Amino acid sequence: MATTAAPPLTSLASGAGCGCKLAAADLLPVVRALDVPPDPRLLVGTATGDDAAVVRVRDDLALVQTIDFFTPLVDDPYDFGRIAAANALADVYAMGGTPLSALNVVAFPLEQQGPAVLAAVLRGGLDVVLEAGAMLVGGHSIKDDEPKYGLAVTGTVDPARMTTNAGGRAGDLLVLTKPLGVGAIVTARKRGGADDALLARAVEVMTTLNAAACAAAVAAGVRGMTDVTGFGLLGHLHNVARESGVAAELDAAAVPAIHGVEALLADDAGVSGGSRRNAEWAAGFATFADGVPGWRRRLVTDATTSGGLLCAVAPSRADALPGEVVGRLVEGAAGTIRVR
Repeated sequence: MATTAAPPLTSLASGAGCGCKLAAADLLPVVRALDVPPDPRLLVGTATGDDAAVVRVRDDLALVQTIDFFTPLVDDPYDFGRIAAANALADVYAMGGTPLSALNVVAFPLEQQGPAVLAAVLRGGLDVVLEAGAMLVGGHSIKDDEPKYGLAVTGTVDPARMTTNAGGRAGDLLVLTKPLGVGAIVTARKRGGADDALLARAVEVMTTLNAAACAAAVAAGVRGMTDVTGFGLLGHLHNVARESGVAAELDAAAVPAIHGVEALLADDAGVSGGSRRNAEWAAGFATFADGVPGWRRRLVTDATTSGGLLCAVAPSRADALPGEVVGRLVEGAAGTIRVR
């Protein structure tokens, strides 16, 4: 009897990767309204919208805790697992930490897709966890018609060396360690555009761990740091500037882009719903100089998955970080951004 091939993973997803996040403008007021009792052991919690929580264990040791999962943004199940795992681990690196252990978070239509597809997703996640030097110690799964995968990750950090999104100072340079454009590529691919070579470049960016960039940033005495994911470069820079009590200037021409993305962002072909929501949110805190091209305006609000680190560092140490200098923090209304 003939068998029917399972539908592509992305055809089952209403969103794509970090682009399926709830809009920041809608989510943040809800989270901040929660009445969470204070605890002196909690060094970083929900109040600052940082990448992960940090809980002190002793004077020289704290746990970094995070969870991240999302719907498929590529059809290859192994690559989906790798991307989701790298994305979740990035939150620990953004705090200057070292991943220790991870738990799988799985929602999957097993009867429809079959065990081999799920096994490939989990194998991809495992390989990246092992690459990070961490342990995969278990997980939880549910049946769901829309596939979702990610990790709950625990890491460690010395509280004296941890990095947060609140440590930037006026005068710091902003270094971005990965190019942007993965959101546009996977969106265009789902809509029938973006060839295999372009998708492969996006997968390479998304599966590259931020471990080396984190180590370089910590060694350089980075003052503030975050990873760039679903809220786009402008959204995550806004959080850094707001929590650091400063404004920011962004040089749009200096922002690195994956080769081939410019054509996708020439119009709305590569603009996802998440990216559109990012642009609407950014209109409340960012202004653009007249000469900034339309495609670069779309690039800096692109809903990214497993992006690089955005580091605020003293000008004398910026050369020690891998990546491009894309702007600086300046005196001004906290959280505002001028894009030139």
